[in-house]
Amino acid sequence: MTKRHNAKYKIDRRLGVNLWGRAKSPFNKRTSRPGQHGANPKKNSDYGIQLLAKQKLKGYYANIGERKFRRYFDEAARRTGDTSQNLISILESRLDTVIYRMKFAQTMFASRQFVNHGHILVNGKKVNIPSYLVKAGDEIEVKPSSKKLAIVLEAAASVERDVPSYMEADLSNFKGKFISHPTLEEVPYPVKMEPNIVVEFYSR
Repeated sequence: MTKRHNAKYKIDRRLGVNLWGRAKSPFNKRTSRPGQHGANPKKNSDYGIQLLAKQKLKGYYANIGERKFRRYFDEAARRTGDTSQNLISILESRLDTVIYRMKFAQTMFASRQFVNHGHILVNGKKVNIPSYLVKAGDEIEVKPSSKKLAIVLEAAASVERDVPSYMEADLSNFKGKFISHPTLEEVPYPVKMEPNIVVEFYSR
């Protein structure tokens, strides 16, 4: 197992939550954070609370890099309306997120890899950029030659999650449509996300 994969399984424990709500999460068996002093966490300062909120949101979306995440914040702040809602709208329109929401992949990490390997069509054209931002009305499909892959069939059959209301998914044909950009309240996060606190972090 690579260091990256090994680190992925520590995210839940490091953040102190079952971030993706999965039955296999190591957090279900050991709730303390990794490290010598994990069992005795210190009380967070205001900065610590803000940092934790940012780490949870970044971690949920397959550990988005800091530079890219900061660009998403800057774009959210530039748009009209509530910055925290705009940030969620941007993150939920990433192609790898959409693939995960449509149940074409079992995890955020698997979804990113699936897109990278060229298995996805957007409006009939191959897109292999996980950070590609899907627009309302865009049609998403697993490439015909990839629809029989075991990882796709297993993801579609999973009962751990449902397809959210802001997109449609035909799981028998592995096609879907991104209907609209969601609000925070519409996104089925297994844990409480606080994008307003993330905004505070970057606005210091």
